Amino acid sequence: VVFSDSLKQAPLSLRMLNRVYSGSFKPLDGKPLFVPERWQPASGFPMNPTRRARPQEFIETGFSSIDGLNTLVKGQKLPIFSCAGLPAKEIIGRILADSRMSGSEAGFAVIFVALGLTHHEYSFYMRTLEKMSSNFIAFINLAEDSVVERLLAPRFGLTAAEYLAFDKGMDVLVIVADITNYCDALRELSMAREELPGRRGYPGYMYSDLASIFERAGRITGMPGSVTMLPVITMPEDDITHPIPDLTGYITEGQIVLSREMHQQGIFPPVDVLPSLSRLMQKGIGKGMTLEGHRELANRLYATYARGIDLRGLEAIVGREGLSEEDRVILDFAEAFENEFVHQEERRSIAETLECGLDLLKRFDPGKKTESA
Repeated sequence: VVFSDSLKQAPLSLRMLNRVYSGSFKPLDGKPLFVPERWQPASGFPMNPTRRARPQEFIETGFSSIDGLNTLVKGQKLPIFSCAGLPAKEIIGRILADSRMSGSEAGFAVIFVALGLTHHEYSFYMRTLEKMSSNFIAFINLAEDSVVERLLAPRFGLTAAEYLAFDKGMDVLVIVADITNYCDALRELSMAREELPGRRGYPGYMYSDLASIFERAGRITGMPGSVTMLPVITMPEDDITHPIPDLTGYITEGQIVLSREMHQQGIFPPVDVLPSLSRLMQKGIGKGMTLEGHRELANRLYATYARGIDLRGLEAIVGREGLSEEDRVILDFAEAFENEFVHQEERRSIAETLECGLDLLKRFDPGKKTESA
């Protein structure tokens, strides 16, 4: 180990766009490194809290369960809570290809930071990146690569995002997969340094370390650009109270929760909308941003689906024949909601998402069904 007596620096330039790099910012696409416009510490600079602008405006992911009910807002940090064996990889691949933002003055870019990838995952993501039409930067760290490189990769990605956002005025979406691999690397390094362990062997400073990454997302007053984060957390043993998702929830502004039960039913993406939440959704929807009446429609869909889930438990006890006609309609709505609204084969625009939700409410109006009966 050689100490250089300086912070790790990231080379920055617009020429870094549409390239693939390792976790230490070395090109992986066979091309030489670009000539940097300037260098900046990978750790970034603290964002003045008094200059933070409120996150607003809508980023379209193409998934109805996110765009319609848990909207991602420009400047937000919204994690995806997954479990081992669930199709988080496929969901991220679709978001990489389909995410967009209308009205961005200087352009939209996606920065993808992949940590601890297997060779199969690497091949999948590389095929996805080759098909991308929007600007992107990818930082790839394989499972066999250095642990220190795994800790550096998200910081390089966020430094590049801050440069594009606050120097060049671009709106940047940063996707980090998987934060669990990052935290395991942090634990491995902490154990090598013989530090006192905290919960489940993770270092006691893991909360502040995660905050130093997540809090780099946001908007600055008077600047047009923004940094939005969409990290993926694979919950060990499907445990949402595990230190990694638990601490992440304290820092971020909501969560998208994937369901193993819905995945087993063949629903893609298997997003469980009831425990999912976007705390800043209200700031990015409505007239002039998505569509007028978006909030009211989302509330009706959420409430009716929640009622249907409760009725499934009652149906298991008394049977369908023991339910009222109105309750049966609500049960049918819950099934159609999962199979037609949450499940989707292709990308949907926000207009198509809201139209699909409105159509479901019209078809399964319990009052109308009861009257006709």
